[in-house]
Amino acid sequence: MAILLHIETATDLTSVCISKDTAVLSIKNGSGPMKHSQELTLLIQESMREQDLSFKELDAVAISKGPGSYTALRVGTSVAKGICYAADIPLIAIDTLEAIMQATAQEVKADFYCPMIDARRKEVYMSVYNNKNTCLKPCQAQILEASTFDEYIQNGQKIAFSGNGSPKYQNMVDQPGFLFLDVKCSALHLVPLAERAYKNEEFESVAYFEPIYLKPPNITIPKKRL
Repeated sequence: MAILLHIETATDLTSVCISKDTAVLSIKNGSGPMKHSQELTLLIQESMREQDLSFKELDAVAISKGPGSYTALRVGTSVAKGICYAADIPLIAIDTLEAIMQATAQEVKADFYCPMIDARRKEVYMSVYNNKNTCLKPCQAQILEASTFDEYIQNGQKIAFSGNGSPKYQNMVDQPGFLFLDVKCSALHLVPLAERAYKNEEFESVAYFEPIYLKPPNITIPKKRL
């Protein structure tokens, strides 16, 4: 019976989950946006202490691998790698968009699912799946327009949008076949995918794994003081 630690830092939210097989033992959420570096290790310590677990008792660590915030992903990945290296346990990486899609499919039946992560301005990171969990459009950065999903309108099919980027598109359109759900990133959503990956021994290299950034960090050079 595998005990897994799940870490979610792909967006502004921080969450930590511990599972045993598919049963959730603990779920902890951060107190506010963009507090990954301040709160992640504390949430992990609190969760482990409440379950009376040592890191050596974990069977693997699952990380939400993005796409998402460059800095937030680096924080989560660094912590996950440190635990895996110290405890000599495997690292599992879960596609963040797929995790959101799976959680959305548990709430609503649709022909297609489009998880979206905010990428600033009118842009999102997104992918499209059908109702058989087949990825039709791989993870990509997309600048949204009202006509972006016209092909689904024409066919009269239902497509479910979710993730913290979906409100951007919701404000652009008003179509009966477009469903918008308030499903955001959570370590809780990693559990079923991580459990499957663990059973199939789908592990990452602790030394060389890198998250899915899609875009470089937004770094600005401060103006010189006069």
